Amino acid sequence: MIALLTQAINLFAAILLILAFAMITQRRVLNLVHLFTAQGLTLVAATLDVGYLTAQHHLYVSAGATFLLKVVLLPILLHKLIDRLQVRWDVEPLLNTPMTMLVGILLVAFAFNLATPIAALSSSIARSTLGIALASVLLSFMMMITRAKALPQVIGFLSMENSLFFAATAATNGMPMLVELGIALDVLMGFLILGVFMFQIREQFDSLDIHHLERLRED
Repeated sequence: MIALLTQAINLFAAILLILAFAMITQRRVLNLVHLFTAQGLTLVAATLDVGYLTAQHHLYVSAGATFLLKVVLLPILLHKLIDRLQVRWDVEPLLNTPMTMLVGILLVAFAFNLATPIAALSSSIARSTLGIALASVLLSFMMMITRAKALPQVIGFLSMENSLFFAATAATNGMPMLVELGIALDVLMGFLILGVFMFQIREQFDSLDIHHLERLRED
């Protein structure tokens, strides 16, 4: 039973990586929200798994908070932003899809090479997940810097936080409850600030294309 649950964590890590790959190639913003929600569900399942294996009951509370924040609240807010801002597609990324996939594969290889010596020193129940979590972080960061629209960049930021949270939970056998609640509050506040930022861009330039911000620098 223990071995099966440990393997399940590796499965959740693989799902998280697949979802990160799907997000960097996705151009429809609504589908990005669905993929982010799937990431949240994967994170909830992984947190429950680690909580059972390590007998840390505060992880059950963390899983519940993650479900409310990243599976219910944030997707609802993102849907409302999409409807309010009328942003359906991100059709002008800095890289085309084949190049995006190639860079993504290189980032995954780099992440695994970087994490291998660190994982060897770890005593966690799922050391092999560290490379996958780091790869997911890098893919999410790549999504942030290669998108032209502000909303996909925000989703990339939230996805990167998901990957960091998974790394902290699975690769280190969980974090103190106070730290987890602090991270959740920071994510929510960051999202609200970014939402206000997007509305200001839309009001000033009638577009969410961040390249319009170059006008401010020129002025």
